Amino acid sequence: MNDPIKNFVDLFSKLPSIGPRQATRLAFYIAGLGKGKIRELAEAMDNLGRIVTCSQCFRTHTGKDNLCAICGDSKRNHSLIAIVEKETDLLSLERTHKFIGRYLVIGELAKTGDLNPEQKLRLISLKNFIQKNCSGRSEEIILALNPTSYGDLGASVLAKELKDITQKITRLGRGIPTGGEIEFADRDTLESALEKRS
Repeated sequence: MNDPIKNFVDLFSKLPSIGPRQATRLAFYIAGLGKGKIRELAEAMDNLGRIVTCSQCFRTHTGKDNLCAICGDSKRNHSLIAIVEKETDLLSLERTHKFIGRYLVIGELAKTGDLNPEQKLRLISLKNFIQKNCSGRSEEIILALNPTSYGDLGASVLAKELKDITQKITRLGRGIPTGGEIEFADRDTLESALEKRS
């Protein structure tokens, strides 16, 4: 293999769900697109470097402020908080147009249920936000985690951490099948899950 292909494969094979074989196919496919499309792809990749992280929910965004559009929206109920693992889960919930609160992107939970140092810092940030903006107790925290055994374990760990700073803690209703992932649920299923949370 020539060096550009090898370099591409070395880098892209480290991405989630892409191994060396898939990265090789992708390299040859992109190389065949022509210089114009390659420049377009390179520019799109370069633009990813302009993304910043929201100082409240830890979602990435392209704004110039420390806050993303959701956290900066005064019309949203900032005392109603959904905790999600991934930004793709947040985007899926937003597509329902049923949730009017704010979020916390906690990051992927460990299968052991332990929170890593970054996740602990994010919870401290949430607790500080609630203390300052919600008179010490939020209206509700929704643990919008995948309905898997690991999601259940993570929910119990988070519930213990957050029980003193909220009036109630709920989970999404089981409109999402056990073992399913929020990211891939359709809009109707997510609407039902939000409405039937417990």
